[in-house]
Amino acid sequence: MKLLVIGSGGREHALVWKLAQSRRVARLWCAPGNTGIAEERLATNGAAVECVAVGAEDLPKLLDFARRERPDLTVVGPDAPLAAGIVDLFLAEGLAIWGPNRQAAQFEGSKAFSQDFMERHGIPTAKSGTFHEPAAAKKFAASLGGRCAVKADGLALGKGVLLTNTVAEAERAIDEIMVGKAFGTAGQCVVIQELLVGMEISLHALCDGRRALLFPTAQDHKRALDGDAGLNTGGMGTYSPAPFLSDAELAAVGRQILDPWLRGCAAEGIDFRGILYPGVMLTAEGPKVLEFNARFGDPETQVYLPRLEGDLIELLAASAAGTLDRVQLRWSRCASVCVVMASGGYPGSYAKGKVIHGLAEAAQLPDVKVFHAGTARVGGETVTNGGRVLGVTAWADTLAQARDKAYAAVARISFDGAQFRRDIAAKALR
Repeated sequence: MKLLVIGSGGREHALVWKLAQSRRVARLWCAPGNTGIAEERLATNGAAVECVAVGAEDLPKLLDFARRERPDLTVVGPDAPLAAGIVDLFLAEGLAIWGPNRQAAQFEGSKAFSQDFMERHGIPTAKSGTFHEPAAAKKFAASLGGRCAVKADGLALGKGVLLTNTVAEAERAIDEIMVGKAFGTAGQCVVIQELLVGMEISLHALCDGRRALLFPTAQDHKRALDGDAGLNTGGMGTYSPAPFLSDAELAAVGRQILDPWLRGCAAEGIDFRGILYPGVMLTAEGPKVLEFNARFGDPETQVYLPRLEGDLIELLAASAAGTLDRVQLRWSRCASVCVVMASGGYPGSYAKGKVIHGLAEAAQLPDVKVFHAGTARVGGETVTNGGRVLGVTAWADTLAQARDKAYAAVARISFDGAQFRRDIAAKALR
C-alpha cells in the first residue's frame, strides 16, 4: 500500500511511526511532516518516509498531490483540514481517506453545535449557554457565580478555553475572546459552561459511521505549569491507562456517552468515520462530557500507539470503509507516559531556532521514543520550530517505571528556554 499522512506535529509523527511498522506499507508520504518524521523508515523495505512540502491546510495542493500519486489511503491528523472539508474533497475524486467529513467534523469545529447536539440527545454534559454578544454572555456567567469555562466556538489549537472562578474573571475572559479577539474569528461566538468539578480523563473511540470501538483511558495535562497552574495549552503531557475507572466502569461510561451519540448521529444523518475524542469529567453526579474532538488527541496519540497491538492501517481502513465489525482493538498491558518539552514562553510568544541537544542520547534508551512536534533542520542541526517541540514518550510494565523512563530521557535533551511539567502522571501515582 501507498499511504499519505497529513500534518506536521507530534500526533502525526506517532501515526507515521506506527504505520511505518506495517508490513502492508510500501511507500509513505507525510505532508508537510517534520524533522523526526523524515527520519522514520518502513519495516517492509527500509525506505525513508518522504516529507512533502505542502501545508496541512492547503487543500488544493494536497488534492493535486493525491491525484498524481494515488495513495491507497490518506490519513488526516489535524482538525483544521477536517473542518475545511478535505474528506469530502478527496471522496468526490474517488480517493480513499480516513477522517470525519465536514458535517461530522462540526463536533470539534463548533463547540456550539456540539453542545446543542449533546442536549438534544441526552448526552450528559455541563449546564451551558451559547452567545454571540458579550452582554448576554456576561449575564449568564454571573448566573453561574463566575465559575465558568468560557470557550471560543471555533478551532483555536486546543487553547480556546478560559477557566474562571469569579464574575470579574468571567467578564474579563468574555471580553478577551469576544472583544479582544484573542482567538481570532473562532471567538465570534462563545459557549459558556458551568465549571465542573472532578477528575478529567480523555476517551477515544474509533468510529465507522455505525459503530464505535472504545480505547483505554488516558489523562491529558492541559495547563502549562505543574499543579495544573498557568494557561491552557494544546497539552503538556499525558499517560495511559488512567486508574480512575475500572474496565467495567469504562465500559459503562462509554455506553452513557457513545450510545446516545451514535443514536443521535443516525437520527441526524451524520456519517462519522474517524476518531471521536470526548474530554470527560468524572463528577459526583456521574461522567459529563466537556467537549468533543474529531481527531486523535495530541499528545494522547503518543501514549496510545505504543500500547496498540497489531496493524494500525487495518483499523483505519476498516473505520473508513464502515467495517469495524471485522476488526478488534488489542492493547498491551504496559503503561506509557509522554512528557512534552516546549519552547520558553509557550503558550504565549516564544522564539524559534534554538539548537536541540541530546536527541541521539535519548534515542539510545530502551522503550523510549522521542516524537517531534515543532522541529526543523537547519545547517545540519535540529532546532526548535514551534511551541510544543518534542513529546518524550516511554513505556514499561508499570506507570511509575514508564514515568521514570520518560523523565530520564527528558534529562538527556536540552535547548535554550526548554520548559516541561515535572508532574505528568502524578495524580495517578498518588
